[in-house]
Amino acid sequence: MKHHTGSIEVVTGSMFSGKTDELIRRLRRATIARQKVQVFKPIIDNRYAVEKVTSHAGSDYEAIPVQNSSDILACLEKGTTVVAIDEAQFFDEGIISLVHELANRELRVIVAGLDMDFRGEPFGPMPVLMAQAERVDKLQAICMTCGEPASRTQRLVNGRPARYHDPVVIVGASELYEARCRKHHDVPRD
Repeated sequence: MKHHTGSIEVVTGSMFSGKTDELIRRLRRATIARQKVQVFKPIIDNRYAVEKVTSHAGSDYEAIPVQNSSDILACLEKGTTVVAIDEAQFFDEGIISLVHELANRELRVIVAGLDMDFRGEPFGPMPVLMAQAERVDKLQAICMTCGEPASRTQRLVNGRPARYHDPVVIVGASELYEARCRKHHDVPRD
């Protein structure tokens, strides 16, 4: 089934907030509605499976790993009506114009990714995608320190908070990251 208008949906939040689970839920619904779905992910995200998007809870969906945003267009199949992009924060800035091009072609584009890096700062192209999307859902996790709603991602190095000047991109899961609320998110600057 073809859409009558294109759109951009963004699912965002901290790590462990359920972004990929929500993405997969939407993809399964699109499949039930007989829409042709293609899913893309950055090739650097190989935590669980190379050719699947996989949530921390274990849900998965077949995906095409790509090096950069231009590879998505090259892999797009005729008849695709829904394009999903997971871990969009890892893509180059070209992802912004690509997402708009796909939506202008009347495709439904669903983007999932972290809105903030471990420092609590805007992450890659996500802020622009959020601002320009027709729909944005910001999910929260549970703070691993106090149990309150968490909107931030805490990176840990040997059990201690990562320092502000540590590298921004380090792919990992619960061995390196925790969800934290504003009060318990700690990024030492010295």
